Amino acid sequence: MSAAAQPDITITLPDGKAMTFARGVTAGEVAAAIGPGLAKAALVAEVDGVQWDLFRPIEHDAKLRIITRKDTEALELIRHDMAHVLAMAVQELYPGTQVTIGPAIEDGFYYDFARETPFTPDDLPRIEARMREIIARDLPTRREVWPRDKAIAHFKGMGEAYKAELIEGIPAGEEVSLYWHGDWHDLCRGPHFASTAKIGDAFKLTKIAGAYWRGDSNNAQLQRIYGTAWRDKKELDAYLLRLEEQEKRDHRRIGKELELFTFSPDVGAGLPLWLPNGMVIRQELEFLAVQEERKEGYKRVATPQITKEALFYRSRHLPYYKDDMYAPLDIDGENYYLRPMNCPFHHLVYGATRHSYRELPLRITEYAQDYRYEASGGLSGLMRVRGFCMNDAHIYCRHDQAKDEFVRVMHLHARYYDLMGIKDYYMRFSLPDLNKLEKYVDQPDKWLTAMEIIKEAMKESGYPYVEARGEAAFYGPKVDFMIKSVIGTEYAISTNQLDFLATQTFNLTYIGEDGAEHPVYVIHRAPLGTHERFTAFLTEHYAGAFPVWLAPVQARVVPISEKANAYAEEVRRKLFEAPVVNGTAGLRVDVDLSAERMQKKIRDAQLQKIPYMLVVGEREAAEGKVAVRLRSGKDLGPMALETFIARIKSEAESRTDVAERGLRIAP
Repeated sequence: MSAAAQPDITITLPDGKAMTFARGVTAGEVAAAIGPGLAKAALVAEVDGVQWDLFRPIEHDAKLRIITRKDTEALELIRHDMAHVLAMAVQELYPGTQVTIGPAIEDGFYYDFARETPFTPDDLPRIEARMREIIARDLPTRREVWPRDKAIAHFKGMGEAYKAELIEGIPAGEEVSLYWHGDWHDLCRGPHFASTAKIGDAFKLTKIAGAYWRGDSNNAQLQRIYGTAWRDKKELDAYLLRLEEQEKRDHRRIGKELELFTFSPDVGAGLPLWLPNGMVIRQELEFLAVQEERKEGYKRVATPQITKEALFYRSRHLPYYKDDMYAPLDIDGENYYLRPMNCPFHHLVYGATRHSYRELPLRITEYAQDYRYEASGGLSGLMRVRGFCMNDAHIYCRHDQAKDEFVRVMHLHARYYDLMGIKDYYMRFSLPDLNKLEKYVDQPDKWLTAMEIIKEAMKESGYPYVEARGEAAFYGPKVDFMIKSVIGTEYAISTNQLDFLATQTFNLTYIGEDGAEHPVYVIHRAPLGTHERFTAFLTEHYAGAFPVWLAPVQARVVPISEKANAYAEEVRRKLFEAPVVNGTAGLRVDVDLSAERMQKKIRDAQLQKIPYMLVVGEREAAEGKVAVRLRSGKDLGPMALETFIARIKSEAESRTDVAERGLRIAP
């Protein structure tokens, strides 16, 4: 049958309307038939659920949706095209540079390049300017599918060894598609916009970093250029402002300024040293957890940080988790490991005595130091470390108690978050990929039971959640709590798991009403995660301006002159001696006895983000008062020392922050 005699095809639109076109019609032509406005706005199409170039012919009946800048997919598509433009600009400006991989990522895109001469930040404006030129050229895009051997030979002939290797790795049966933007071309699955002008110019190159080919440190090192791209300049400006705010709040910078923690090459990468100010925050978090866990009926234990390897074989951590553990130590001819988690030790604690059904649930908690070997490239301040202290606990319960216990754990999370002003959070329910059980304990029935228990608990809790397949722990499904800081940075802050394997490997049972032994369920939970990660999050969340109960120094006494020094010391002593129900024994207060002027002392206290400054002179000494200022600069005026002590003591004990709300207590 000739091409002219080919039957027409039916295109069905999202609203159900069906339109008839000649076979080989493009999505762009369909958009034009619907209306000129849609044709102008169209970026790519979705054909039978698969993204499709506007210029690519459709050869069969299909459901079609036109994607415009208003659609959720638009950002990823813009960033995908922008990565190509970045690669094109680099090769125009720096001939001989090889291109490798350039995907769209969250908030932007990057491309990895192989080039002998390193890029520098000074190169970015030049590359960015060339990218704008390329976009303005309105270069047309076309797609071609080539035989694998032809494509490999073509890229090898161009000196693009990395592209040739990528093609060699494409599974048999998959198309090898190339995209041209004008005369420049790249290996790509697509789709792409019909021309470079469609991309827009709401973008900016942001940084240069090193990268390894295919993420393997044994491979060649490449140079990665990052950028961000958005629908319009308004979105771009908002993002750049957010980046600026993130930089201001970076816990590594604030941690150095406020002397919270440090690292030393003599100790090792990823092993933090807590300074006195940081230790206050760490202790206060622990005091909070001790208080809350006591209310919940938890019992505290202490276990070693090192153990014989036999324990980790028994727990299955060595077979499944060895790459994340430090190398063993040879002690008296036996291998010992630093523990990466506390679970096996707690199972031994539970198993040390027999338990009746009446005793359950048994909740065991410990603030335990652990060690995991993170790749050096993944280390980041306190956010990702190799040594950490975890707010860990294990709940041993009957099957009929498991759901309710999981709900209680979720409510405990919510109480902590509400206390700290964390409003934006959700749960991520991590499931196994049951088609790849080599990654997990191969007991499908128990997986299904555990997943059902957790799902029921999450629904009952009322908190929002999403599902993520393939991210479960090897011994059971888990729930990660995802929280956002005030500027929208998202973190996985804690993990909670339901473990059915430990019952078998550690013979964890209880004596039931029938007098027989029954297996327990084990819930792993750590609502505050690790001290390190949670402190890093709170530092960025509060921008270092910690609420009174967490602040390393809660108040600073500032004498106006030497004549007020004695009264300043008296104020400090009375504050320090004011007992606090929870937390440390007295209020944390110091005195600035330096020879600096008063305004300089106040400014120094503000830079250290101390909640209260108490200015005292001869008049305040005579009247038994303090002149109170907030770190925000607000002047609350003079008040009786006893009144101020009652105020700050109330904040410390209730863990509310009157100071930041600007409330005034009468003198």
